[in-house]
Amino acid sequence: MNKDEMVVNRGLSVFAPAAHYYYQFSISRGEGCTVYSQEGLRFLDFTSGLGVLNIGHNHPKVVEAARNQLEAYIHTGGIYYSEATVAAAEQLVSVTPAGLDMLFFSNSGAEAVEGALKLARYTSGRQAIISCTGAFHGRTMGALSVTTSSSAYRRRYHPLLPSIYQVSYPACFTCPYGLTPESCGTRCLDEISRIFERQVPPEEVCAILIEPFLGEGGYYPAPAPYLQGLRSICDQYGILLIFDEVQSGIGRTGKWFCCEHAGVVPDIMTVAKAVASGFPLSAVVSSRKVMQKWELGAHGTTFGGNPVSCAAARATLEVIRDEGLLARATVAGGRALSFLQDLAARNPCIGDVRGKGCMIGIEFVDAAGVADGRRCAAVIDQCLSKGLILIGCGLRRNAIRFIPPLNVTDEELEEALAIFAASVAETS
Repeated sequence: MNKDEMVVNRGLSVFAPAAHYYYQFSISRGEGCTVYSQEGLRFLDFTSGLGVLNIGHNHPKVVEAARNQLEAYIHTGGIYYSEATVAAAEQLVSVTPAGLDMLFFSNSGAEAVEGALKLARYTSGRQAIISCTGAFHGRTMGALSVTTSSSAYRRRYHPLLPSIYQVSYPACFTCPYGLTPESCGTRCLDEISRIFERQVPPEEVCAILIEPFLGEGGYYPAPAPYLQGLRSICDQYGILLIFDEVQSGIGRTGKWFCCEHAGVVPDIMTVAKAVASGFPLSAVVSSRKVMQKWELGAHGTTFGGNPVSCAAARATLEVIRDEGLLARATVAGGRALSFLQDLAARNPCIGDVRGKGCMIGIEFVDAAGVADGRRCAAVIDQCLSKGLILIGCGLRRNAIRFIPPLNVTDEELEEALAIFAASVAETS
């Protein structure tokens, strides 16, 4: 039995079966885009640690910042202020869209979503929430109530949060109306009008929640006109617009936040995953006007805003800024998108390639154009055997997430694209 197998077997004996791992090997170290197994095998990590490591594994400036904070103090628990926590908050609101200038730190994406829903209900005095089918917002009970990327996540957990209403996500490749973006306009927005007419009046809706770039549900960027239409609806009825930027934020799409591509500013935004390069940290960000209605004691945390996580977050944001990684993500992502779209043109098994920056979805279909999860899984397995780590998504698990760190080198990108193209060919 090798070292990887030994660690895996030990893990199986102590972790609950719900603790899911994608691959059966154990990491020994990571650096940039690269990880090494216990047996010394090298892999390119184009999952970025599930969208967390936007500046790669173990960036030296993040390691240094965390180490320095560890030597000073580790925890405050909200008992007193911490310079590391205040500085990280100031740094984060300096890059959020204009007007989103006050935040609440927590630990995970699901926690941030919970906080956003509580904020919307508390400050508006309304209860109903509209979210999108196919969305993934987390696995805690409130976040799970607005998660519909798969019924498996909700099995045996009902009843969930009441007064949740669902509309279709604007996933153009699988349009429920059979339309194209050119012929559609914003037909999906009509569903919101029907909800107002038949299910809940708009004056009882506190928030509309959406991922500007659908993550777990299939990697679809929402069209700019759709997001702009949501903004208009929310303005018309006094509804709070919440953008879940847990996976699409912190430079992943070539801008600090995906919503910037559409020129739309939400009322509330959730931030997590990449904000602290692997240290647990998330935030609910909103305007001072909204946040000041969230009165003392209405929400709380013990570990949110941990000083070590905040030191790592500040360093992460500085690295993205100082190393020009927004522009780098745009260039690298553009090269990858062009290559993958050319590959799709030669391979009918790839039904669609879409994305922004270093957030790209590759959707596999069969000869009839139906989601092909088996082919997708085969390509992922073949890539892994060649040293490239990828993960899938979508209801049928037929889309691959191509999400390298923003600072991926040209050589690493070319290597990964060559492995991917070879794997598609070898699984045909």
